[in-house]
Amino acid sequence: METRYAIHPEDMKKYTTDDLRREFLVETLFESGQVRLTYTHNDRMIFGGVTPSENELTIKLDKELGVDYFLERRELGIINIGGDGTVILDGTEYDMRARDGLYVGKGTREVLFRSKNAAQPAKFYINSTPAHHQYPTVKIDINEIKPLEMGGPGTLNERKIYQYVHPNVCESCQLQMGLTMLSAGSVWNTMPCHTHERRMEVYLYFDMEEDTRVFHFMGRPDETRHLVMKNEQAAISPSWSIHTGTATSNYTFIWGMCGENITYTDMDHVKMEELR
Repeated sequence: METRYAIHPEDMKKYTTDDLRREFLVETLFESGQVRLTYTHNDRMIFGGVTPSENELTIKLDKELGVDYFLERRELGIINIGGDGTVILDGTEYDMRARDGLYVGKGTREVLFRSKNAAQPAKFYINSTPAHHQYPTVKIDINEIKPLEMGGPGTLNERKIYQYVHPNVCESCQLQMGLTMLSAGSVWNTMPCHTHERRMEVYLYFDMEEDTRVFHFMGRPDETRHLVMKNEQAAISPSWSIHTGTATSNYTFIWGMCGENITYTDMDHVKMEELR
């Protein structure tokens, strides 16, 4: 597990492109037969990819977190973006097709990940945050979520927002997680943009062709920077940073948030004339 430390916005003003990518971009999350995680000190979220092939995989973090097992004091959100798979929680199996989600409550001792077909492995994207209370595990089927439909073709941002770990779907301590799918011909997400001083966020971009690129904008609204990202890469967004992007084609992204509250609409909106 890689550790990323929190950065003051004044420090970012001095960063080169390489510095920005080193601190805020995670380039490899899914590797066959591997668990690849990043621990950000921004609200202490852990995120990353679990890609089982022939053998089951598990997350073994105890010494790093000062606990006896990974979810002793944490909750977990999972969305599968690969082939069919299975998640086994303390002996109970949950089939996970593409785009299926799972909320796992604090106190779950054993979490195992399995692919149905090693040639088409599952790709389990996870977000985990500290938790103070144990809530029930909930399986989430994308076909049972009524998406929020936003934007339009005239502004190049026609999209559907699927809320997975959200008060409308299941209870959680501080984790929120969902998936936004852009329509063909649309490339902008989250514009006009916003910040939320009370929560940090991570974006995972996927469903992109090999030569498609996302230009992910970040930084304070009056002094923005950008990251050029490709398929299945993630960007860390501190609470003081905008998080919005455009791309050379449409794409899908998973957003995960944690912090002071679980109010999805708690945002500090940025007027277009304030962006620089």
